[in-house]
Amino acid sequence: MHTGNDKIYPNCPVIARRVEVGGLTKLQLIQKLQQYSILMNESGERLFADDNFTTSDTKYILQTVELTVGDLGFPDGATMPKVFKRADELGLELCPLELGPHLRLVYRDQPEGSLGNPLRRHQAPSGSITIASEILTEDHTFPKGFYLRRINGVLWLRGYIADYLHVWSPDDHLIFCQSKGVLRN
Repeated sequence: MHTGNDKIYPNCPVIARRVEVGGLTKLQLIQKLQQYSILMNESGERLFADDNFTTSDTKYILQTVELTVGDLGFPDGATMPKVFKRADELGLELCPLELGPHLRLVYRDQPEGSLGNPLRRHQAPSGSITIASEILTEDHTFPKGFYLRRINGVLWLRGYIADYLHVWSPDDHLIFCQSKGVLRN
């Protein structure tokens, strides 16, 4: 259990990344994912196919931060609405949905997540990283966003389904945006 604010964001270890996003259509993103042998599950494909998932014509840089649900001050886990609210209070932003495929394309050295870890049903898989992004629809059967995973050496961009009552584990890894900026050449 956290005692004091010494282990809660921003006073905790995080993984920061700068990611170039935009400038590619959905079809171009799919072709790039295929070029690098990155697989998608059915939920990821459903996200891509939805008209509400759009991509930016303009390239821009996102400064992201990877941290755990526990790093946000939830030692017993929390629902996504609580996680999103706390992140906002701490100055973090939700990511655009298109960050998922762009981050997957540049983060190709993700460690194997399943080796030596038991299968977790109805939970984020061990070693996975969930992109905290705007939810496209309240339909509980539609994917809520993307997560990154490496399984037996294969990189995946996967969609996930969870309702607003789902409790995320304190050890689940999430990515938020710290700041946005337009890329200038």
